Amino acid sequence: MAKKNQQEFVQHITPRSEDFSQWYTDVVRLADLMDYTPVRGCMAIKPYGYGIWELIQQQLDAEFKRTGHKNVSMPMLIPESLLLKEADHVEGFAPEVAWVTQGGTDPLQERLAVRPTSETIFCTMYSKWVQSWRDLPLKYNQWCSVMRWEKTTRPFLRTAEFLWQEGHTVHATAEEAQEETMLMLEVYRDFCENVLAIPVYCGQKSDKEKFAGARATYSVEAMMQDGKALQSGTSHNFGTNFSEPFEIQFLDKDGTLKYAHETSWGVSTRLIGALIMTHGDERGLKLPPHVAPIQVVVVPVAAHKPGVLEGAKAVADRLTAAGFRVEFDDRDNVTPGWKFNEWELKGVPLRIEIGPRDLAENKAMSVRRDTFEKASIELDGIEETVKEMLEAIQKNMFETARQFRDEHTADVHNMEELEKQVNGGYAKAMWCGDQACEDEIKQRFAATSRCMPFDQTPIGETCVCCGKPAKKVIYFAKAY
Repeated sequence: MAKKNQQEFVQHITPRSEDFSQWYTDVVRLADLMDYTPVRGCMAIKPYGYGIWELIQQQLDAEFKRTGHKNVSMPMLIPESLLLKEADHVEGFAPEVAWVTQGGTDPLQERLAVRPTSETIFCTMYSKWVQSWRDLPLKYNQWCSVMRWEKTTRPFLRTAEFLWQEGHTVHATAEEAQEETMLMLEVYRDFCENVLAIPVYCGQKSDKEKFAGARATYSVEAMMQDGKALQSGTSHNFGTNFSEPFEIQFLDKDGTLKYAHETSWGVSTRLIGALIMTHGDERGLKLPPHVAPIQVVVVPVAAHKPGVLEGAKAVADRLTAAGFRVEFDDRDNVTPGWKFNEWELKGVPLRIEIGPRDLAENKAMSVRRDTFEKASIELDGIEETVKEMLEAIQKNMFETARQFRDEHTADVHNMEELEKQVNGGYAKAMWCGDQACEDEIKQRFAATSRCMPFDQTPIGETCVCCGKPAKKVIYFAKAY
């Protein structure tokens, strides 16, 4: 099928160039990832969408355990008095907190927050669990949902209730806490790039953009195909900002009582939104093999002819036995062309078509979702062939996204250049460190600082905004 026909086959998906936001909504809806519910901003994640999240969860959870973390579960309701213990924290989250004020028919004596995040309840428990240096470190994580009463919502990207993981760790020294903070940032970077095939910029957030209550926040920042930034994961060093008000103290080896140092880190279901907007096209989803619920779909062609269904099923069974996630599509109420279209819409990385001629020649036709490249492949050794093809797809999707990101990132030296660059990408600039400059850039261009990269090689001497001597290299972009 020619490329022109491939583009025209799906008429009901809005082109990205015409309306990127509508394109995103069309893909989410038509790929059957979620559905809207009666409560604004709360989505029902359907099996295919949840299948992506399960794979994200499984692979991240294995990495958390490999790095010495254990899973726990904390309650979703938090007394208001706990939130008030850390001033910056409560101020940062106050506009987004949903409150429970009544239990059954009785009003509550104290309001209960539906957790927007769990620092305060973790800290309350850690103050009981930490007594001695022998108790440290505590490296816990939980998988749960949180609620933030967002004013503007969009499926997966910003919802009132969303799924995530939140790690909370306690350490004896500032050095150990910083090491943990950077370790988990690297876990997220590696996961985004090598599992999700999403290239990211890593660095430290400005004080204006850091997490409420943190001493330092670090993030991984991805670029979507409209040039906007998507914060895809954060790792925070709290120092003793929470341990002091919550009295998390331990008796150290030298016999003195000390405050513990804490970290927190998390990613959420917005990673699914990142996958869609980094890789998708006018055909729909384009999923990297590592997180595709279905890696290979086997479609019999001319299934009514003798031996075709049985032969195609045998191939699907072989691939399943080899450890691939396989769908055998033997539906008899739709045409092969309909099936091809549907599985492309759902982003399945590899399609295997098998017809009578293929079986006669002991071959099959493969079609890659990332490039639409077709190839005739031998059934003998198909397991190894499929493995190599999926690895090639994974690598190509990352390289394609990385090339796009690099082509849409540029050094800027003045406000005119910055304004032009943030209308379609990341602007790398010098910054004086003054929040007033961040505020002005946001007010004038609707762009925010994303992170200060660890490579601080200067690209100039003066601040892009005020012209004063610059202190930091920083990225600016419009963001989701």
